[in-house]
Amino acid sequence: MNLTKFFTMYLFIGSISKAANFLYISQPAVTKTIKKLEEELGVTLFYRTPKGVTLTENGNIFFTFIKNGVESFINGEHKLTSLNNLESGVLRIGASSTVTKYFLLNYIEEFHKNYPNIDISITNHLTSTMISLLKNGSLDLLVVNLPMKTDNTLNIIPCAILHDCFAGNLEYKNQIREKISLKSLISNFPIITQQEPSNTRNFLNSIMEKNNISFHPKFEIVSYSLVKDFAKIGMGISYITKEFAKSELQNNELYPIPIIEKIPNRNLRYCYSKIYDSNSSSSKVN
Repeated sequence: MNLTKFFTMYLFIGSISKAANFLYISQPAVTKTIKKLEEELGVTLFYRTPKGVTLTENGNIFFTFIKNGVESFINGEHKLTSLNNLESGVLRIGASSTVTKYFLLNYIEEFHKNYPNIDISITNHLTSTMISLLKNGSLDLLVVNLPMKTDNTLNIIPCAILHDCFAGNLEYKNQIREKISLKSLISNFPIITQQEPSNTRNFLNSIMEKNNISFHPKFEIVSYSLVKDFAKIGMGISYITKEFAKSELQNNELYPIPIIEKIPNRNLRYCYSKIYDSNSSSSKVN
């Protein structure tokens, strides 16, 4: 690597001693390396003059071939330095549109202010698909809001606690003044949920199964925002996450419905591959 750098610096310096200083090695070491290379190639690469050195015809031919390789080495070194210092690159995040809007957006805004030259890519897809993308290196980070099984290839770290509830507008709040069982709620009121296979819907399904309740919601909607909107206009009682409905709850557009059964909390988790974890033994270079 020192020799290739020397040839590159030769264009600007034309002096073995100056090139040696630039490379932080002694002039005799550079001279010895060049002499050894000339012996191996069987040609003379430099003319030595009192004013410095110049390339011979053979030296020019050799330099032409290694020049592109040298530049690639240097450009690669600069690129890695920029990436390491967060001066360039792309951060690829996987998350649902709901998590992106109600949790990640503020963090993304702050990150962009601190590192404006880093591009940010957001992928919204099924969680199972995004986990596969994370494992094959197509994503750098995954943020999910469901229980996850232990995975030896991933670091899975809780970053927030989520609290789910049923909620309706003022009309339904006035109808349900006392705590009500899940079975009575499902049997007597229209329920609004996200469609399967959303994480929130799957979590609600698991609650119903544990309580032996046959569950067929009145409205099944893809968009989490529309789940809230349907409830606000009185179409039924929605199943929502409090942290993602702060505005509606604070402005009394929606009211939590008291349930006898306890709805378990969920952890919002971020995941990344252990391959890229500098603290992981598998990522260390021996």
